[in-house]
Amino acid sequence: MTNYQLKAQKRTLTGRKVKSLRRQGIVPANVFGKKSTSASIQAEVKALTDTLKKAGETSLVNLQIEGEKSPRSVLIAGYAQNPVTGELLHVDFHEVDLTQKTTATVPLKAVGESTAVKSGMVLVMQKNELEVEALPTDLPDHIEVDLSVLTEVGSSIHAKDLKFDRTKVTVEIGDDEVIATIQEPAKEEVLEPVAPADESAEASAKAEGEAPKEGEAKSDDTKPAPEAKKE
Repeated sequence: MTNYQLKAQKRTLTGRKVKSLRRQGIVPANVFGKKSTSASIQAEVKALTDTLKKAGETSLVNLQIEGEKSPRSVLIAGYAQNPVTGELLHVDFHEVDLTQKTTATVPLKAVGESTAVKSGMVLVMQKNELEVEALPTDLPDHIEVDLSVLTEVGSSIHAKDLKFDRTKVTVEIGDDEVIATIQEPAKEEVLEPVAPADESAEASAKAEGEAPKEGEAKSDDTKPAPEAKKE
């Protein structure tokens, strides 16, 4: 596991006032932990964005807060972005005890080639990440999913097939949980041709009775018979 370094400063601005920090290229953040004092902090947006991309939520970050003697060992617990611009708005750090196990969400990484996929079948990933428990220093950056074992329709990879150090890392799902499987591609729906409007009208007329030929008067069976003339 790689440890990343990040420098931060203690933050005095809170609430709506943090907007002024963002205008200066600074992102507000918080750090918390069971055995540590929570702190409001701030860091430069570029350094913080780079750390987020590289560390994700499973790699330890040595967070050096200005004025503190030693760095804190933290995991990125969450962050908020502007849904339109993608601007980083806030970050939460979880300070961990390196001697105590913790939980984290680890991404799955597909490796290898599936002969079934190469022949036109469809790969369906049922899981893209897994919740795991491990010591902070044993958390994997990712868990590999070897697609080369998927050779035909119905082939599947289960949680028990994943390769990682199970003496150090525990996954929070059952062994038989499906991770990836191969399915046939969906068949295209064939639409029945629709009859033109005039043909539909003719069919409707035939259903009620033959349409009169040209020059013929249409009989009207609903007209009442004339009454007999009285002498």
